Amino acid sequence: MKLSGVSDSAKKNGGAAVLSTPVKSGLKIGDASGDVNSGKPADGSPAPSAPVKPVVQTGFSSGVRTGVRGRASVSSADKGKGIVADNGIGDEITFKDSKTLIGLEMILIDREETVIQGFIPQGRVDVYLSHLKAGALYRLNKFFGAKSKLNYRVAEPDVTISFSWNSALTPLEDSSIRFPEDRFRIHGYRTFDAACDLRGDLYDYIGHIKLVNGQVPGGNLLLDEADVAASRRVDLHVQTHDDPVLKVCLWDKAAFEFVDKFNATKGTARVILVTTLNPKRFGVLSLSSMAPSRVFLDDDVEETRVYLNWLNSNSDVANRINAEVVTKPETATLGDLFAYMKRPSAKVAWFECTATIDAVVHGSDWYYIGCGVCHTKATRGPTTLIYLSKLSVYDQKDQAIFVLLGNAGEELTGKKAGEFVESYYQANDAVEGEHKVPVPRAMIDTIGQRRRLLLSLGEKSDEEPVSGSGDHAEVSVKRVADVSVPEGGKRRSG
Repeated sequence: MKLSGVSDSAKKNGGAAVLSTPVKSGLKIGDASGDVNSGKPADGSPAPSAPVKPVVQTGFSSGVRTGVRGRASVSSADKGKGIVADNGIGDEITFKDSKTLIGLEMILIDREETVIQGFIPQGRVDVYLSHLKAGALYRLNKFFGAKSKLNYRVAEPDVTISFSWNSALTPLEDSSIRFPEDRFRIHGYRTFDAACDLRGDLYDYIGHIKLVNGQVPGGNLLLDEADVAASRRVDLHVQTHDDPVLKVCLWDKAAFEFVDKFNATKGTARVILVTTLNPKRFGVLSLSSMAPSRVFLDDDVEETRVYLNWLNSNSDVANRINAEVVTKPETATLGDLFAYMKRPSAKVAWFECTATIDAVVHGSDWYYIGCGVCHTKATRGPTTLIYLSKLSVYDQKDQAIFVLLGNAGEELTGKKAGEFVESYYQANDAVEGEHKVPVPRAMIDTIGQRRRLLLSLGEKSDEEPVSGSGDHAEVSVKRVADVSVPEGGKRRSG
């Protein structure tokens, strides 16, 4: 049995947390009274091992019965038998709240290349955790099979191998059996679309990169590590062959891994494979990375090399402009925007529109409290005030309501939303904290100005309302440019 991955975060309140990153190293374990140091080879290759029969004993159970989700305790006499401390462990795992800890999950592979989930209940984590290494080979005796949860599955079998109170885990050395280094569950758009928001299987996705944080890859495009560290995310648009384009959101560890690999290629990477993705729908179908997600580019693994060869032979696909993603904003009038929004097949798209500001909509909050780095609605951590204002605009023929978001508000007024709110309370000491701050004068003074606006249609999240009907529609404004001389006239009616 090969241990393919060990979770690097605690699984709380029933949510799964798994890690499939292989750490290619052997594991040495001494007797119960001694200590042993286990190190990872400098070249990262797996330690050689000896032939041995894999243990595939499903349904075998021994010892005490476990309660709900394996919460049975382990006596001190049982702990440490045949297992000693290992000082060579790579990542330390800290469980801050043992009352909410459910257990530890793993990915296991036998010599017949069967991938199955493994589970160590709460009371037995300390017994085994410090001696488990991803990529190492073991024989497991005395375990039982349990029905897998439907939520966030990472293997095809619906059975999980669970450790019991007397499970014996023996490291294998000098084994001639060769296990597959990686096993991927690659699926396409249709599978992810069908699994969206079901919290079921977490599949892998491969394709060619269309956009990186809104920019076309190539031309020595490098990502700012400080910006990614602050936002903790990277947004990609990826397409598999000629399927619809998918938005892939890489978070935290996966984002940092992508930045390191992408910048190493000087922005020329074309193919990406991301594992363990959770399909969600935020206006459009999006794939979000999870704690165990891994990122591979171009020549990293066989799957990306095969896809890259296909892409080199089908360059017309890579250069094709799709309705699902616009790599360069299209110039459009308000009438063009309305026509696009009425199309049944309309997808998320970006447009550039020139219009005159006719009025600032009053009667609703013009800002919201959001996260200081990612600008989503804040639930914890550092916060800031972010623009969320409505402007009435018009061009030669039509009028619309645009929603001014985030940095676009600062580009329009020249100040951050927090600066206006702070100035208002400083000038009005008597007002209560829940008082509604009026729209700042600097925003009202933009009435009559003709601006070039970068707009997003079809993209919706909690803080970005998007709707449209008839001759009036709400469109998200992401950037504002080009101040022109106020026209001084009234808007065109109709």
